[in-house]
Amino acid sequence: MAVTAGAGGRSKNLVLAAMIFAVAMTFIDQTIVSIAVPEIQDELRLSSTGVQWAVNAYLLSLAAFFAYGGRLADTVGHRRIVVLGVLVFALSSLLCGLTPKGAAAQTWIVVFRAVQGFGGALMFPAALGIVVQTFPLRERGKALALFFGIAGGLTAIGPILGGWLTEWTWRAIFWVNLPVAAIALVLIARARPVTDHRPAPMDYRGLALIVAGVGLSVFGFQQSQIWHWSNPGIWLCIAAGVALLAVFSRVELRTASPLIQVRIFADRAFAVENLVLGIAMLVFVPFFFFASEYAQIALGKSASGAGEYLLYFFLGFVVASQIGGRMLDRGGAKRPVVMGCVICAIGFYLLAGEVTDLDFGAQQWSIVLAGAGMGFMLTPASTDAVNRASRLSYGEATGITQTVRNYSASLGLAVLGTISVARFESHLRSSLIAQGVPAAQAGTEAHDLAQDHRSTQGATAIPHFVRLDFAYSTRTVFYVMAGIMAAAAVAAWVGLQRGVQQFDEAGGADGAVQAGTAQGGTDRDAGGDPGPEKDGPPPAHRP
Repeated sequence: MAVTAGAGGRSKNLVLAAMIFAVAMTFIDQTIVSIAVPEIQDELRLSSTGVQWAVNAYLLSLAAFFAYGGRLADTVGHRRIVVLGVLVFALSSLLCGLTPKGAAAQTWIVVFRAVQGFGGALMFPAALGIVVQTFPLRERGKALALFFGIAGGLTAIGPILGGWLTEWTWRAIFWVNLPVAAIALVLIARARPVTDHRPAPMDYRGLALIVAGVGLSVFGFQQSQIWHWSNPGIWLCIAAGVALLAVFSRVELRTASPLIQVRIFADRAFAVENLVLGIAMLVFVPFFFFASEYAQIALGKSASGAGEYLLYFFLGFVVASQIGGRMLDRGGAKRPVVMGCVICAIGFYLLAGEVTDLDFGAQQWSIVLAGAGMGFMLTPASTDAVNRASRLSYGEATGITQTVRNYSASLGLAVLGTISVARFESHLRSSLIAQGVPAAQAGTEAHDLAQDHRSTQGATAIPHFVRLDFAYSTRTVFYVMAGIMAAAAVAAWVGLQRGVQQFDEAGGADGAVQAGTAQGGTDRDAGGDPGPEKDGPPPAHRP
């Protein structure tokens, strides 16, 4: 049976389940590998730079190719691209787990981690496009709350699962994707989702520009903790990347069939939602890394114990995400987005004041509060942004929002990582001097330990002063995160309008306008373009 936005509830839910399983792998792999880094480095004898890129190659590729994945889904067909993305991701996961020992190990695992990211970039925009087209406008908030709540929350599950699997073999953190991919493919075959798409030429010039621009600038951010900010190569990469992205924007405005319809940013709500998402993502993914480090270094927890710390964030996130989605359906995005940013800022502020006590029990409610705030705002902001696109551009809009999110996450990891290391080194130096170590020697030892502090994660014999000094550096990071989320709240409060989106009956696109305002979305059906083709059998009903 064809599944459309007007199909029965059971069919729609089957489509939703299929898409959640499809994208679950991409979320898990954002954090699961970081837990197994010591074991991977030890067995494969990777250099420090090599093991760093075993983590970063995935995120870099994911960020660089999201726009391509979204455009490809809109022009080739969402279901085809989801299946292709799942297959690419599963195969590259298998090959990562089969990384041979020896001289080829470093190149092997970095290359196939990058291929994993490419598969995720194909899969995610297409999957979200299917969910958006399957559910009518008034049900999307609830549906995408489940989508983002469950799939997004798996970012927090990654460290728990990674810690457990690593006790068997680190290779299992990649192989666990295979049964998930198999379930996703079976559900997709059963659900047979139907979406609109329209064949169009691929803008390879735009693709080259955005991949190079995002790739270079994100590379610069990621290398900052290896080369350090004083290295001119960092600034050269970032400047060159930003310049290429500026050229990309100008080229796209003059391209007949662009990779990205840059004019969609003329829609104020779409632009503001992406601004808010960009600010919030400076915090969201980085939180999992810094919280995991804090749990293992300052609290002395194991890898799986660090996952328990993150589980509290996940619990708040999932529950609030469902409430935020329903608030979006009933009253629009502004209220849950602003409320979520404020709650998240308060949660991080309270948590920052508690981390130096080294008492996990006293921090739990603050962690839940921060997670709840993120859940309140993330689903409504993401859903409202995608709803601004025309029916034939959902994949493209998703590609844009995900590029913004991953770009910001890379920037957040780089900047907050620099702050963390600098504060840790400063506190260590003061502690060593207080213990009678000469100032010059204390500075050298503090610098070396701060730069290589990941080697102490999970160790049982970390001196108390090192644990406390790391807790103080984490406190600074969490205070900065609170300030960032407060800035996101201000941007949402000033930039978003009240009211729910309405159907644009004239253009035939869902949700392109705010109640009582002019049309804000883009509709590429206008102007006599050929009509859409169906990604599957003709639907029985369209909203």
